Amino acid sequence: VQLQASGGGLVQPGGSLRLSCAASGVTFSRYAMGWFRQAPEKGREFVAAIKRSSGTTRYADSVKGRFTMSIDNAKNTVYLQVNSLKPEDAAIYYCAADESIIMSSLAVENQYTYWGQGTQVTVSS
Repeated sequence: VQLQASGGGLVQPGGSLRLSCAASGVTFSRYAMGWFRQAPEKGREFVAAIKRSSGTTRYADSVKGRFTMSIDNAKNTVYLQVNSLKPEDAAIYYCAADESIIMSSLAVENQYTYWGQGTQVTVSS
């Protein structure tokens, strides 16, 4: 399994980005896919996750209504549309995957086996 995140950049508060995670070796019907982020001097925190086998999409409370996670099977890519960005959204965003994760653990970082390298999101005027 290989995950390659991209799409980060510098955006003004209120702006939008679409983050991508190109996945190889992953069957989306079996794997749970997650997005996490890590701000400077902070731990990695959960952002969003999809587990297609159970039809579940989950978001952190801090991003609900602003972020949308989706999967494009044809492109083997997972997306995170991030809208209405705030300075506190600035972080390195990581995509993650796991085949065995259970629904109650979708937001738990150490339950994911595979990780991409991260893409930087900077929110500043």
